[in-house]
Amino acid sequence: MDIFQAIILGIVQGLTEFAPVSSSAHLVLTPYFLGWQKPGLAFDTTLHLGTLAAVVIYFWRDVIALARAFSASLIERRIAGDSMRALAWLVILGTLPAVIAGLLLESFFESLFQQPGWVGFFLLITGTLLFATERVPRSARALETITWRDALAIGIAQAIAILPGISRSGSTIAMGMTRGLERAASARFSFLLSMPIILGAGVLQLLKLRATTLNDLALPLVVGFIAAGISGYLVIRFLMRYLKNRTLDAFAIYCWILGALTLIVFFAGWR
Repeated sequence: MDIFQAIILGIVQGLTEFAPVSSSAHLVLTPYFLGWQKPGLAFDTTLHLGTLAAVVIYFWRDVIALARAFSASLIERRIAGDSMRALAWLVILGTLPAVIAGLLLESFFESLFQQPGWVGFFLLITGTLLFATERVPRSARALETITWRDALAIGIAQAIAILPGISRSGSTIAMGMTRGLERAASARFSFLLSMPIILGAGVLQLLKLRATTLNDLALPLVVGFIAAGISGYLVIRFLMRYLKNRTLDAFAIYCWILGALTLIVFFAGWR
């Protein structure tokens, strides 16, 4: 892999990890459309760690507050009456479905990443989900009102989003909105929920790698990490403002177009 490819794939990862358009789909389709060799496990893991750095930097105050609240809840054995302590445990609860699904169905999910046709189909599903969510009557609750049922439902949506083409941020934001959270609150919880699952997946994948693999790709890994981190941070900053007053419709249309294009190219045998 050369530096140019590393930069492009890093930017693609950063732009799509938090935007509701499925980063997994874009990491499959970008090499597919451009005729590049698929990035290896080391590079894919590094890109995800780059976006993890982006969300941690953007939400650093929340990260510190949640860590302190979680520690205090363990020491004092008390959660009730403290919204940050409750939120810390709800993030953990929301992470569990994806952890369980990933461990039990890892080989199944990996097989789908090799099939662009499925990626295109799931992108159409993501677009439909985003479009439909904006048209479901709902309330507009703040993040402080989130319950364990909300967190579990959003966590299940995150687990389903392991499928390539089902957007993790899109499905979790949509589920939060369906549960009655306001759009910006759903986005904030979605981004907080992304941290433990990206970290866990990254560590797990790193354990599978050999030091020689990392040494061979040292410069592309560094460049990809930086590109993913910078673009990911900018996207989070943009979305937290954008979603306060605007709908998910533009992202739905984008998913429909890319999904349809992927299916046409795949079934026509143009790639």
